[in-house]
Order: sequence, then structure tokens, then C-alpha cells
Amino acid sequence: MDYKKSKAPVNTVTRNIMDLCEDTGNIYESVAIIAKRANQISAEIKQDLSKKLAEFASYNDSLEEVFENREQIEISRYYEKLPKPTLLATEEFVDGNVFWRDLNKEAQKEDE
Repeated sequence: MDYKKSKAPVNTVTRNIMDLCEDTGNIYESVAIIAKRANQISAEIKQDLSKKLAEFASYNDSLEEVFENREQIEISRYYEKLPKPTLLATEEFVDGNVFWRDLNKEAQKEDE
């Protein structure tokens, strides 16, 4: 999923617990799935931001000079305004765009 084109809300949204546990049957399992996906999204965003900000890195050890780069500030502001990874992950889960599997349940089915 492209987090830049997501229609996830920027602010927190109150959700119905029953809607979240509809697919898994267990709210704790749903929250664990959302949390793992949020960690994946967060790592992706961090990697993307690091790549873009690396272009502006100065390898000068001088503490006297501080450069203010407009492009760098705009990039940082853009990423600050993006929805948080937890909101993106929750939106993906509710829309059914997250794939997961429970290995314990699959093993039980094979034993039967």
C-alpha cells in the first residue's frame, strides 16, 4: 500500500470493537495484527524519509555554521502531516487489505 495516497484519517477515530474483531473473532488478535502492520509501515516511512534527508546531509564538523534548507523543512513537514502508522494499519485492516495467517490454527486443522 502506498501510504502517501491513503485516505486514512489524520486524527484518531473511535472504532466499534465488534467491527475490528469481525474477521479474527478475537479483539486481541486483531490489535496484534494491526500493531505488526503499523510497525511495518513505520519502518517503511522511516526508510523513505531517511533516503530523502540523506541528500541534504552535510559532512562538515563545524558547529558554527547552521544551514537552513527550505526543501528539507518542506519534506519534514510533509512527513509530519501524514497519518500515523497505527491509523494507516487500522484503515488497511478494516478495509480487508491486510493478509495474515495463524499458524497454530493451521497446525490444528492438519492434525484433525
